[in-house]
Amino acid sequence: MQTFILDRHKLMREVKDYLAIALGLFIYSLGWSCFMLPYQITMGGVTGISAIVFYATGIDMQVTYLIINGILLVFALYLLGWKFCVKTIYAVFMLTFMLDVTQKWFIDDNGQFMQLLGPGQDFMACVLGAIAAGIGVGLAFTHNGSTGGMDIVNAIINKYRNISFGRATMISDILIISSCYFVFNDWRRVMFGFVALVIMSVSLDYYINSTRRSVQFLIFSNKYEEIADYINSKLHRGVTVLDGMGWYSKQPRKVLVVLARRQDAVNLFRIIHDIDPNAFVSQSNVTGVYGEGFEKMKVVK
Repeated sequence: MQTFILDRHKLMREVKDYLAIALGLFIYSLGWSCFMLPYQITMGGVTGISAIVFYATGIDMQVTYLIINGILLVFALYLLGWKFCVKTIYAVFMLTFMLDVTQKWFIDDNGQFMQLLGPGQDFMACVLGAIAAGIGVGLAFTHNGSTGGMDIVNAIINKYRNISFGRATMISDILIISSCYFVFNDWRRVMFGFVALVIMSVSLDYYINSTRRSVQFLIFSNKYEEIADYINSKLHRGVTVLDGMGWYSKQPRKVLVVLARRQDAVNLFRIIHDIDPNAFVSQSNVTGVYGEGFEKMKVVK
């Protein structure tokens, strides 16, 4: 019975992951179709390569994207194994479909992309498109998804060469964005690409980390028992008591360690101040806290 419950839980978790990846890729494709392509802006990755091919030849972006990823997935299956590729294959086909659908929404009767922000709004389109792309990728990443493409290349490079995944990604993105100069002969387009890349990275990091940020309190007080009981009963947060010693006084001290949500910080300070105004408190931001009462651990399988 317990095995059945665990298997059902895993199945539901996988279903939620695939639905979230699909939603993330939909938002990502909207960023491209609504803002990037109409204003001829590119970014890194295979989608960036596909956009450059589209600008130069008119070949649909999703066609180039699918062909390049198909070739890369053959190598990935051989070099990285099936487990790495399952959700990547799903993401590749899903994004190909999403790009095809969303582009049709923003093409006018003459077969040209509509500039919804109006002519000359390249920079605003760059910002909005990059934000949408960053949020979409962030949603996919937090559910163990991938956009495929250069992720596969960089993973292979990281496996066989002493080059970090992040550095390989940065180098490939710089080369891809810079290459759009040969299509437009315009460094302004290259600069827009780098701006979009930075904004997308910031949006991606913000999305991934914003929901996970918590605070950690270290509380030094002679009334530690009363403070700990109050935090347990009113805030319903766990408290850990550590044994410490003040090095100057050489006296033993109890230290309370509390992990809480950011929104609980004000109440925590009020509780501590009401009980012991002379307490010594240290607060620090914590990027992620995983376990009961906080985030569920996401493990790439």
